[in-house]
Amino acid sequence: MSFPWAKEYKPSNPFMRYMDEKLPLPRFVYNAIGAGYPVPRNLNYFWNFGVLAGVALVCQLVTGIILAMHFAAESGVAFSSVEHIMRDVNAGWFLRYAHANGASMFFIVVYIHIFRGLFYGSYKPPREMVWHLGLVIFLLMMATAFMGYVLPWGQMSFWGAKVITGLFGAIPLVGTPIQTWLLGGFAPDNAALNRFFSLHYLLPFVILGVIVLHIWALHIPGSSNPTGVEVKDEQDTVPFHPYYTAKDGVGVAAFFLVFATLLFFAPNFLGEPDNYIPANPLATPANIVPEWYFWPFYAILRAFTVDFWFIPAKLLGVLAMFASILLLFFLPWLDTSAVRSGHYRPLFRKFFWYGLGPCIVILGYCGGSHATDGVVLVSQIAAAYYFAHFLIILPIVARIETPKPLPTSITEAVLAKSGASLQPAE
Repeated sequence: MSFPWAKEYKPSNPFMRYMDEKLPLPRFVYNAIGAGYPVPRNLNYFWNFGVLAGVALVCQLVTGIILAMHFAAESGVAFSSVEHIMRDVNAGWFLRYAHANGASMFFIVVYIHIFRGLFYGSYKPPREMVWHLGLVIFLLMMATAFMGYVLPWGQMSFWGAKVITGLFGAIPLVGTPIQTWLLGGFAPDNAALNRFFSLHYLLPFVILGVIVLHIWALHIPGSSNPTGVEVKDEQDTVPFHPYYTAKDGVGVAAFFLVFATLLFFAPNFLGEPDNYIPANPLATPANIVPEWYFWPFYAILRAFTVDFWFIPAKLLGVLAMFASILLLFFLPWLDTSAVRSGHYRPLFRKFFWYGLGPCIVILGYCGGSHATDGVVLVSQIAAAYYFAHFLIILPIVARIETPKPLPTSITEAVLAKSGASLQPAE
């Protein structure tokens, strides 16, 4: 967004003037994250998580590139090469644990980032493209994480690949050819491992490219804020640097503190013990589960146990699992309320915190548990509520809700919170 009061980049150093004339990269950085980019003055720490997602991606890229130098993408030695990294490569244990737990930290940050967007209405016009590009990043992350989970070639890696790729076999007519094409054969083996390794290495750079588009799209309308009120004048904004670079610095320090605690004190807390057993096609694990960040979607997949007319239950589960994510692309049109922020929507806030939030937690618990009759029943109820929330409850709430009065400006909301007044002193 072009703010008339934004500071212009005027380098005083001769070399920087030369660079600005020939290759205006310093100007680009200045306008993107420097004093040339005014942002709303009332952003809270929930707005840190976009930067934290970028930090997490950089950690994954650095550790992943180094690990790829030592990993052997061949089914006969993949498991041994991971053990070689852990035992023989200098700091290999640190790199492997940092990469594995970095994926979990990446998803934690992104899930909080998405929930912030859902609560504060960041998906509403004029920021629909920002939201949609964010969801594309999320889908690419899921594909990258799944392929990375297969690479250690442990028991859970092998059987996870077999189960997840087997989902495509539920698609009529084209499902089996797609599954065979993905695996390069009829079961996970050397061809599948090579394909997954190549794509796992490539996709993070695709994610990086989409993140550039995500940030570019964000700079057109400008950042959202906790009130949902658009910027009106210079009083409503502050320069991104130094105000929010300092605030983001605090968030990055907290991120690495949590990351280091997980990495050094509980590196296997979020992993599966069965993945420390070499892949064995003849021995099925007692409970085949994906990584924890896929559990809610896995619960939706397993919630369908009965065929509906001519549609098999497995196909219904696959369609529902993908629909649970694709549904989010339609949020800008499902939620028709003119008020963005959940702070000013009392009815929306109740359904969000006491309905959608617990629903996703329950789905996550069910997805990581054994598929007993009770767990499947709870999954079915939670999955039904998940879809009802977005398709039924949200549109109805948007029509019948009486929102609280909005502040006339961001500055008014900030001063009211601090107890100050807009009136000039006499």
